[in-house]
Amino acid sequence: MDIRHLRAMTPGCGESAFFDNAGSALHTEHVTRTVVDHLMLEARIGGYAAEDREFERIEAVYGSVARLLNARPEEIALTDGATRAWDMAFYSIAFRPGDRILTSRSEYPSNGLAFLQAKQRHGVSVEPIPDDEHGQVDLDALAAMLAEGGVRLIAVNHVPTYDGLVQPAAGIGALARRAGALYLLDACQSAGQLPLDVREIGCHLLSAAGRKYLRGPRGTGFLYVDRELVTQLEPPQLDLHSATWTGPDTFEIRPDARRFETWERSIAGLLGLGAAVDEALALGLDPIRARIDTVAERLRAGLSGLDGVRVRDRGAVRSGIVTFTKEGRDAQHLVDGLRAAEVSTSLSRPSGAKFDDRSQKPAEVVRASAHYYNTDEEIDRLLDVVAKL
Repeated sequence: MDIRHLRAMTPGCGESAFFDNAGSALHTEHVTRTVVDHLMLEARIGGYAAEDREFERIEAVYGSVARLLNARPEEIALTDGATRAWDMAFYSIAFRPGDRILTSRSEYPSNGLAFLQAKQRHGVSVEPIPDDEHGQVDLDALAAMLAEGGVRLIAVNHVPTYDGLVQPAAGIGALARRAGALYLLDACQSAGQLPLDVREIGCHLLSAAGRKYLRGPRGTGFLYVDRELVTQLEPPQLDLHSATWTGPDTFEIRPDARRFETWERSIAGLLGLGAAVDEALALGLDPIRARIDTVAERLRAGLSGLDGVRVRDRGAVRSGIVTFTKEGRDAQHLVDGLRAAEVSTSLSRPSGAKFDDRSQKPAEVVRASAHYYNTDEEIDRLLDVVAKL
């Protein structure tokens, strides 16, 4: 992996030491140009004509996302973000009173709110799965909960927004299939930094964002739906793209995953997403994963060596997300100080995960999320600023 070349392709690398890739990573010049070129085409000939002209390129995005996941193009829906993708999947499930939803203790707040709404609407129960000694989903505890019966859905995040860990997604999938439970994996933080194979993971549904580790535009995302399941799920909303009005009181819903799309969307954004996915595929997800691991572990080691700094990451397997605190300094102070020194990080609030009931859980942490284009010099710069603040 030619890091110098990859940084040269990324104009933002010249602006700051960028460690906010789990928030919204830096685009390559090619991704930006793809979006801008289509907007300029729309400006010249109009949005409808521009979409018609780029029909084949738009269709190719489905194939690219499918290759990213080892899925089929008809199992892919393109959306305006990870939350929309996840919501379209979750709200299409016909819950019944007494159904059980099992989830991770580190679940994202948006997903947790949807679970609670389903509890109020449908009378389901929402049950966090205990963590194991590493802080990730305890597979033995999950097996015991499934053995009790009544589980309609297992919905977990692949990589929490804090903690730095990677959930045992394939192990969860094996248990879900054995128990006959639906399995929804939120891969918004893992798509683009970890290899994702939906066949190996065993999930029925997977949602992801374009803006994070995939380095795509904001306002883009995608949903995978197992083709054996798709016709059993009715989208929470329909329009003339997802269904056909066949008579005064009849309609037919599309038979593929595009039933979860809407007609109006940013074509420029979707083409940019396709460009970003193609770049990740060209580099290879295994080399990307290896490089991110190297950068993140060096960062963890450096932070651990600073006086008063505590790395907060857990997990038997860790991601590119590195979280830490410093004694006597609140996390926002550290984030602001780093930003002033042109080092981009973000603030993460474990306190927002209400299913995580650890007594020693920090309220706020600094999140420094590494990518393959980060360098040793940038790590040293971050460490120097944290040491001096």
